[in-house]
Amino acid sequence: MSAGGRVAGSGAATPLSQPGEGRSGFPGSAGGPVTGDPVHPPVAATVRRGGAGTVREGPDPVGSGEGGGVPRVLVLRALGLGDLLAAVPALRALRRAYPGHELVLAAPAELAPVAAATGAVDRVLPAAAPGRAVPHALDWTGPPPDVAVDLHGNGPPSHRLLSRLGPRRLLAFAHPGTPEVDGPPWYAEEHERERWCRLLRGYGIDADARDLRLPRPDAPSPAPGAVVLHPGAGAPARCWPVERYAVVAEALRARGRRVVVTGGADEADLVARLAKRAGLPDTDVFGGGLPYGRLSALVADARAVVSGDTGIAHLAVAHATPSVTLFGPVPPSRWGPPPGPRHRALWHPGPDGDPHGRRTDPALLRITPDAVLDTCDALDALDTPDAPDAPEEGP
Repeated sequence: MSAGGRVAGSGAATPLSQPGEGRSGFPGSAGGPVTGDPVHPPVAATVRRGGAGTVREGPDPVGSGEGGGVPRVLVLRALGLGDLLAAVPALRALRRAYPGHELVLAAPAELAPVAAATGAVDRVLPAAAPGRAVPHALDWTGPPPDVAVDLHGNGPPSHRLLSRLGPRRLLAFAHPGTPEVDGPPWYAEEHERERWCRLLRGYGIDADARDLRLPRPDAPSPAPGAVVLHPGAGAPARCWPVERYAVVAEALRARGRRVVVTGGADEADLVARLAKRAGLPDTDVFGGGLPYGRLSALVADARAVVSGDTGIAHLAVAHATPSVTLFGPVPPSRWGPPPGPRHRALWHPGPDGDPHGRRTDPALLRITPDAVLDTCDALDALDTPDAPDAPEEGP
């Protein structure tokens, strides 16, 4: 989905919404290192356990373990929708490791309903910065966290942001710029889901990178059984040309399939261009950023999702919805779906590009509409929703 910017706030409480609620315009996902940047608000005075857990509302806990109150785990992941979904296995591992703690996630406020859907997070502390930077500060109140976990990056900016809060324990990757952090080594080529699970295993916390699924939302789908095309991404480098999406849309509609197009809050023009080229009716155009409940329901009940390497691709994986993900600057070995017949990654091997670049990556341009249509046909040929695992598909 579209890249996130600053999160405005006034320090008001930010409870976790149930999966049918929430705001639109989720930030997207992308790989690469993170650096330091601006500050961002909030403090949340509401505790709300997502999923099947209990719900408790009230003021922030007054203690943190030693003080006799509820101990807290603070997790930093102030990034986008895809980033949060890639971190679900790690968040659930932390939930299991600290069942008596309040688990607070520092992330963009608009991702609160997504955090609730994971069943692992009690409260979101709104935090964000332009691009993929590290916020300059967190609006943390009360005693220091019992445990702070850096799921944001691997360098001094995120380490120091958490260290300033004085946690009793900091879980983070090692970096020469912060020799006091005695964590596991960082591997640049590692898959994002496995990266954070390995971090936790390095501290003796069992984590399974396959623990990705989200419950189906209660909201009805606005287009059940449709093929969802999502032309946007967090940067132009990861956007396959609209003209090619239009060719795919026209071919699928000629085969009798319903095709809908989605886009983030700042992608209305992109969605409108695709809809016009493909001749889609207004009822099949969902631009401007669907609220999470509707987007989640749309994806969960879709026939397939076709997109670039961005948040909605991770949402399709979370709902076990057949997906075709088009990769360019970053290979699927780092951000792609898990092995299995329902999720196909199209990619032409080559040197890495810039996932935040301003032009469509050359590797992405090598993917043709025919390749996408052939892959859609292969997904249609699947016999059962729970078919046995199969290797990742190439172009």
